[in-house]
Amino acid sequence: MKNIFFAFLLLCFFASSAFAYPEFYEYSRKVSGRAINCALCHTHGDGPEGNEPGQISSLTKEEMEKLMRARAAFAPGQVVESPILNELGNKLVEYLGKKKILELRTRPQDLAKEIGQKLDIDKDGIPDAQEYLDGTLAISKEDGHPAKLFLANLKKNILHIVLALCAVGFLFYGFVQWLMGIYGEAVLQELKRNKKGETND
Repeated sequence: MKNIFFAFLLLCFFASSAFAYPEFYEYSRKVSGRAINCALCHTHGDGPEGNEPGQISSLTKEEMEKLMRARAAFAPGQVVESPILNELGNKLVEYLGKKKILELRTRPQDLAKEIGQKLDIDKDGIPDAQEYLDGTLAISKEDGHPAKLFLANLKKNILHIVLALCAVGFLFYGFVQWLMGIYGEAVLQELKRNKKGETND
């Protein structure tokens, strides 16, 4: 009974702020043209309200406590593990603080500038700020603007590509030299046969 009462108090405490902040994914959708949803920052694509895994009604007592600590992280620099946020959402709370995030709800276009170019959670070479503007998931290496992913991977693997091209180039050069050697030997043998034939005549 005590646990039920505790959960009820927590739900009441967070009822006014339990919903996802649609301003951010709506802005991302607007500028990118992609159908981004709450999965931008939340564990569940439909947001925190509901009974599915990653939604508030499904949380255990321990998860509710984590949620409470995350929602109290108003200043930046606090590591949080909110069970309703994905890795990007938790990182944004740590990086910006909840107070700044709440302020940015009225100007979601400034979120990318506030994040800067340093965050790249999925290590795909595209900064999370750019993924926000592109409407792609910053927690997935497979989800990104195709051209930017190509350039990022090209930049990341440029040394391997150059070495591979050099290896292929040297292999091709060696093969050509080998063919030229065979051809030269054949020409030389032909000249010798012609010379021997002239001598016999």
